[in-house]
Amino acid sequence: QVQLVESGGGLVQPGGSLRLSCVASGSIFRINAMGWYRQAPGKQRELVADITSSSGSINYADSVRGRFTISRDNAKGAVYLQMNRLETEDTAVYYCNVQYLNFLRTQTSSWGQGTQVTVSS
Repeated sequence: QVQLVESGGGLVQPGGSLRLSCVASGSIFRINAMGWYRQAPGKQRELVADITSSSGSINYADSVRGRFTISRDNAKGAVYLQMNRLETEDTAVYYCNVQYLNFLRTQTSSWGQGTQVTVSS
């Protein structure tokens, strides 16, 4: 079993900032990548940003590049998302995702429970 604990969501005004955190624990042999996805009402879940554990290679959605910053702490099994200059369009449930090898050396993926981010005046 793998657990992902997310925190940091909330209500913020347009132009404000929030920082999301996610910590993975459990039956993980090695984390390969961690990332953040989001899903707004009536829309499909989309990638916001992800980062590999080995090289630190990063991908951002075009809509957040330059405003959001993803970072990781491999020792803690954690990934963070610093969100600046938030816009109303950023309102969504944000989900943490981890890509990892379990103790059977099988590539597996797990999701967090989601944290609500609401950008509104």
